[in-house]
Amino acid sequence: MEARVNRGPSVAAATPLTKSEAGGGKRRLIMASNRGPLAHHVDGNGELCTRGNPGGVATALSALTADVPLTWFANVMGEGDRVLAETGEAIGLGQEKRLRLVAPDRESNDLFYGTFCNPTLWFLHHNLWDRMERSYSARELRNAWEHGYLTVNQTFAEAIVAELDRARGHASVMLHDYHFYAAPLFIRNLRPHAALQQFIHIPWPEPDAWSQLPRDIVQSICEGLLANDSVVFQTEQYAEHFVATCEAYLATRTTPLLDGVVYRGRRTRVWANPVSVDIWDLRSRLAQPKAQEARARLEAKAGERTIVRVDRLDPSKNVAGGFRAYGRLLEQHPEWRGKVRFLAFLVPSRTAIPEYRHYEAETFAEVTAINRRYGTLDWTPITLFYEQNRAQALAALSLYDVLLVNPLVDGLNLVSKEGPVLNERDGVLVLSSTAGSFAELQGGAIAVDPFDIEAGADALHQALSMDDGERRERAQRLRSAIFRHDLARWLRLLLEDLEGIAGAAPAVRAFPGY
Repeated sequence: MEARVNRGPSVAAATPLTKSEAGGGKRRLIMASNRGPLAHHVDGNGELCTRGNPGGVATALSALTADVPLTWFANVMGEGDRVLAETGEAIGLGQEKRLRLVAPDRESNDLFYGTFCNPTLWFLHHNLWDRMERSYSARELRNAWEHGYLTVNQTFAEAIVAELDRARGHASVMLHDYHFYAAPLFIRNLRPHAALQQFIHIPWPEPDAWSQLPRDIVQSICEGLLANDSVVFQTEQYAEHFVATCEAYLATRTTPLLDGVVYRGRRTRVWANPVSVDIWDLRSRLAQPKAQEARARLEAKAGERTIVRVDRLDPSKNVAGGFRAYGRLLEQHPEWRGKVRFLAFLVPSRTAIPEYRHYEAETFAEVTAINRRYGTLDWTPITLFYEQNRAQALAALSLYDVLLVNPLVDGLNLVSKEGPVLNERDGVLVLSSTAGSFAELQGGAIAVDPFDIEAGADALHQALSMDDGERRERAQRLRSAIFRHDLARWLRLLLEDLEGIAGAAPAVRAFPGY
């Protein structure tokens, strides 16, 4: 069925930006992420429909719509996106802001995402290699790298270079996450003077983890990232791991201040700036009718305590492990039976990947087992919501007595920051010590080892039993930490870094290409 597209004004790639489009003299920000802020699908009538995209990266980056002339490049997520991308037209995101969808050929995109990005890179970064249900041969990995990952990265790089040319040098580039490790070097070779920054949203593992990939591919990943002027991580530990990886796989040295890497005579700044949340936007969304209606439905009965979790159903999030800890709590502390409920708001994730489908089945089986063992006619231990419903999730975060965030490892974890700023009950945060947000929030959270079920049960019991005074004190510490480093500050630090790059003497040495 042919889709009917409501076409806006066409923007040719070779047309220079007008003064208005360039932001009246402000530098334009050219940004790239695999997932954009909008998704498009063709309905039964052939009409192109639009909705917001889920996901932490798209949610965080949407805040860039404030006072920044922006061109946002994103990959196509489905046929609706591809239909729109093939028109070559930009999508308006507001004044001086637009989205451009990039449509690599289907075979390359499948290799890029379905083999190399996920599960290979994602599982490696999250130390989940042993959960991979199939091992890719060296030939398969190389094919996915050369004909998928590099091809898509080059496609994005060429689109970004065209936008740089349109801006006539009055633009900076911000790349996001593990999908674009090769793109900076492609851009640098085409435009040596470009101001390039890359933010890595996920954990960076220690050098030994990279032995799962062919050495020359790891070297190329490091070289690609070092083509940036600045590489930014969620935590100082991840930044240190990256520097150590470059030292292990390349002939690099660190700068005297340990805030960068020098490679082939060129310095790349390496630093940490953890992403945060837009506090006022979250509270505004909670005040909307849909969220308030959901809140009324979710209100606890008198005398009942509520444990909440909000997550994508990803093996790294350790959702099944959290349920096991709750089951152990009910076994060891029968006094909580009938007095506490667990509301789990899970979003389907990467269901085309076998590991994710099997983890979904494992998680649902855990819920069924606990409800059968401990449930009664009047009480269900776990209530599971399996859908994308942002308003409902925000309502639940305002109501929890305990928020469980127990990932095996996480680049940051935005839920651990969203909960404390929305919660109205001085709720207690139980947080994995392996979450990226733990460094900021440990003063108010109860730390838990995500691999230890007994420790998880003890942490839940401690949180449920905590007196009101300690709950208030911990909740205030969490809110203070998040207010000190909110989303506006995160963005400001990134943009100030880019301004400093653009204002410095340009680097003129292009690295050898692939």
